[in-house]
Amino acid sequence: MPWERGVNITPLPEKDKSRYLSQLVEDAVVAGGRVVNRAGALVNNTFFYPAVVYPVKPGTRLYLEEQFGPIVPVVAFDDMETPINYVVESNYGQQVSIFGSDPDQLATLIDPLVNQVCRVNINSQCQRGPDKFPFTGRKDSAEATLSVSDALRAFSIRTLVATKDVEINKSIITKIVRERKSNFLSTDFIL
Repeated sequence: MPWERGVNITPLPEKDKSRYLSQLVEDAVVAGGRVVNRAGALVNNTFFYPAVVYPVKPGTRLYLEEQFGPIVPVVAFDDMETPINYVVESNYGQQVSIFGSDPDQLATLIDPLVNQVCRVNINSQCQRGPDKFPFTGRKDSAEATLSVSDALRAFSIRTLVATKDVEINKSIITKIVRERKSNFLSTDFIL
């Protein structure tokens, strides 16, 4: 349980969430995907063992739905337009993570993504915290989770670009900003 010392994986807090997640995995498997990690998608009441599913095909529920579960859907692609189009066409837009070391390539991804999601993570996974960053969503993300005051602010949702505080990431951001490679990342006072 979450209150036990050293716990890394806990039961899901929602009734029927394990069944819902199992249905997403089953749909992906029927379309040709498979669970690639040992014990992935194993269920015991409200416990759902994290699963990595590959390949996930367009049109499957796992590809299309915002699942908030311990499932990592993996989609193969040959060009950068494929993932950008996925984000643009998706009904959801909380966060995206991009990984790399080439400031030019990262900059070309930041600008189209900041208009689709509320947080762009550079060289770090999507995550809830730290709590000093806003928890927001664009499009249909986090539907029914906003308070009235949050809903009123929705017309001016902030977007941020985040990265871990390590030298390579500072260097990447500095190059993007100083060489004006991104319209969104345009000041370096945060470094």
